[in-house]
Amino acid sequence: MDEELHRIIRRAKRGDKEAYAQLVKDFKDPVYRYALGMLNDRMDAEDIAQEAFVKAYYSLPGLESEFAFSSWLFQIVSNLSKNRLKKRMRERNYYEEAEESTMAEPSDPSEKLSIEQSLARLSPEHREVILLHDVQGYRYEEIAQVTNVPLGTVKSRLFAARTALRNDLRKGELS
Repeated sequence: MDEELHRIIRRAKRGDKEAYAQLVKDFKDPVYRYALGMLNDRMDAEDIAQEAFVKAYYSLPGLESEFAFSSWLFQIVSNLSKNRLKKRMRERNYYEEAEESTMAEPSDPSEKLSIEQSLARLSPEHREVILLHDVQGYRYEEIAQVTNVPLGTVKSRLFAARTALRNDLRKGELS
């Protein structure tokens, strides 16, 4: 982490609203992209990003280390996204779920699956590690901290997620 960012985080922890506004500006795009990847819905991603920054603002004074800010913020986004996904599952009834599964399949067999469609088919846990590692560039150790799972679990989830993505994309090529 560069020294300027570290200084801004320290100021924000002390209640400097301008410093916090700078943090929001610096992190809004990666936070939104991560939430969008997890939720596959622009409106939900915007809501989660906003909620994450509000939650982070009120919790920032309790952050122990400025160096952990990025991981800490993405952990907030991760937890909020998972909660939103759980809420979606509770709200769906059997008929809606059946209808959505038929709509998810391409109507034209020659239509290729996009990476976004393949990502949306992954479990939230697999989608999360792909987004954190391959899109956001987090190291395995940082992902373990964000997701609150052991390092070995992060590695196995990433392997399984990449395998599933590869298979799903190949399946789309064969159509």
